[in-house]
Amino acid sequence: MTSAFKPKHQRLVLLVLALVALIGAGLLAAWALRNQASYFYVPSDIQANPPSPGQAVRLGGMVEEGSIRTEADGVTVRFIVGDGEARVPVVFSGIVPDLFVEGSGVVADGSMRSDGVFVADELLAKHDENYMPRELEDMTAAQARATVAETSE
Repeated sequence: MTSAFKPKHQRLVLLVLALVALIGAGLLAAWALRNQASYFYVPSDIQANPPSPGQAVRLGGMVEEGSIRTEADGVTVRFIVGDGEARVPVVFSGIVPDLFVEGSGVVADGSMRSDGVFVADELLAKHDENYMPRELEDMTAAQARATVAETSE
């Protein structure tokens, strides 16, 4: 009994099946990443083109001076993130990072509510270029460089 396909046709069918499987895997990966991706916004972007309520986004900007308020429960913090052009009120429940202070940079993962408040699930505090870890504050510049070199090897 002989096969209905010649070897050349069998290879072509295998090539087409492999190509279809590869395209299917690529589409599945793209779909999965679409659900996990969060876009980075600054307050003026949110003001100009607000994301849909509930859509996962990342908000970055500066914590405005005098805007941090801790609620009575002790874990809910309200503050305003601005970029000089727009301001976005943010609410976060949890432990804030050590570097989170007024006037510093912050990146918050979360989503917008329909009332225009950004609900942060995670906060990342950014420090300026003059930041010095506490462990290195009392060292001279040479000692700090030596310590950094020792710990980074």
